Amino acid sequence: MAFFLSLFGPSLGIEKQLQDMYVPIFQDLMKISPSQVRNTFRRHLKLAKATSKKDGTANLPLNAGDILLKEETTDPGTRSMLAKKRKEGVRNEDIRWWWNMHDLERCMMVEIDNITRGAVYIDGLENGMSFEEAAAKVRKYHPMYGEPNDTSNTTREDRPLPYELKDRVNAYIEKKRPSGPDDLKKQVEQSSSFNALVRKEIRKGHI
Repeated sequence: MAFFLSLFGPSLGIEKQLQDMYVPIFQDLMKISPSQVRNTFRRHLKLAKATSKKDGTANLPLNAGDILLKEETTDPGTRSMLAKKRKEGVRNEDIRWWWNMHDLERCMMVEIDNITRGAVYIDGLENGMSFEEAAAKVRKYHPMYGEPNDTSNTTREDRPLPYELKDRVNAYIEKKRPSGPDDLKKQVEQSSSFNALVRKEIRKGHI
């Protein structure tokens, strides 16, 4: 998506680009009126801006990924941080993909993840699942991203994946579509979580 944004250039404005990108997605997901969709987008854009400000990443340059890779060769702190990500299968191109995009785009991706997971979680509760069962369902069928060292909710293979892997994971899911949803579902059912499946497929060289 970073390439998508570069096609339009800075003059169009990142917020307009994100609106053009996400309003049709929201319309598809939610089946609500166009005005409600626009309001929904604006609400999540506001949340994305708040996240960007809170995390202190709002002013990161659009070549932050290139800067990180350069600093990795000389700065021990950067080297240590990226080493943890590389241990999870992150490559140079993943670092560039994630960190060279506009920070609002990154934050909106996180917002979309929250919407998707929240919908699955609520659906589970509405169908009689406990909080724990609904959360387990989300982890079973959706990749979960965050800090891989975070073991507050999951451990071992089920731990959060680095966000840098998101593009490759999406490509893997799309690659599986022609073989039918049952193929991927079978693989998921045999794993403790979607994240566990991703880690297994990375080790096999499939992602």
